[in-house]
Amino acid sequence: MNTQSNGVSASSVQSQVITPPAFSTARALYWSIRREIWENRSIYIAPLAAAALFLIGFAINLLAMRRHLAASSLGPAQQHELFTSRFEIAASLIMGTGLIVGVFYTLDALYGERRDRSILFWKSLPVSDVITVLSKLAIPLVILPAVSFAITLITQFAMLVLSSVILLGSGVNIGSLWTEISFFQVSLVLLYHFVTVHGLYYAPIYGWLLMVSAWAPRAPFIWAFLPPFVICALEKVAFNTSYFLALLKERLMGGPESSMAANDHAKDWMGTLIPHHFFSTPGLWTGFALAAVFLFVAVRLRRYRGPI
Repeated sequence: MNTQSNGVSASSVQSQVITPPAFSTARALYWSIRREIWENRSIYIAPLAAAALFLIGFAINLLAMRRHLAASSLGPAQQHELFTSRFEIAASLIMGTGLIVGVFYTLDALYGERRDRSILFWKSLPVSDVITVLSKLAIPLVILPAVSFAITLITQFAMLVLSSVILLGSGVNIGSLWTEISFFQVSLVLLYHFVTVHGLYYAPIYGWLLMVSAWAPRAPFIWAFLPPFVICALEKVAFNTSYFLALLKERLMGGPESSMAANDHAKDWMGTLIPHHFFSTPGLWTGFALAAVFLFVAVRLRRYRGPI
């Protein structure tokens, strides 16, 4: 009787134990990305600082421009070109800042946790090496372009407001600034550029930097940029060609789709938003294949390499 009662009580206790829900892959990836954003605040502070400095310089330039516009007779076309160029400079500055932050972030993403020995703590958590590497790749591939795009929109809107306030009564048609700049159209083209070029087309670059970050015993910046430099030099000396350098330039410039979008923007802005050529470009899929190889190696390296 005691044996049976003990068996019944044990089985009843086991049946009452609630198995904790599994830590899903999507949830682990989400919290890993949030951790990266929290620990690396330069992801949004650096583009914000670049935008703030540009707005200060833009306001000073507007004050000087007010006297120049009052003394000259610039037509609507000249005024439109004058302000459009400054909008493009603001977008380029913020995009360039995001690119620099992405490069330095990926170089330190896996190297930093080995240097400060925090890898021992992170490996004790129920998060796989694949999720960790993918979360670090998502920062320059998804988060930074999204943050840069949002900051660019806010900056350009602030530029319109500053222009309206400072240039009021200077002879400039304030209403034309809001209608001829085509704020909505420019925003769509910017979004397309951020997603395609600064996101998808840079995937092999960020994959390479993550792999170097996972492997480098010291100075990951040197190990990341020395091999391409040596390859370019050897190719030039041995064959007197620069094919590898041309490939690097094309990758950094965003490929043929980026130049096509820039040239066709004045003619047909909606046509630039249709990625019919971008996703059929062999260079895009070759880059994806290289990025997959680099990420596979980075995952394996993180799994077996310990603190420095």
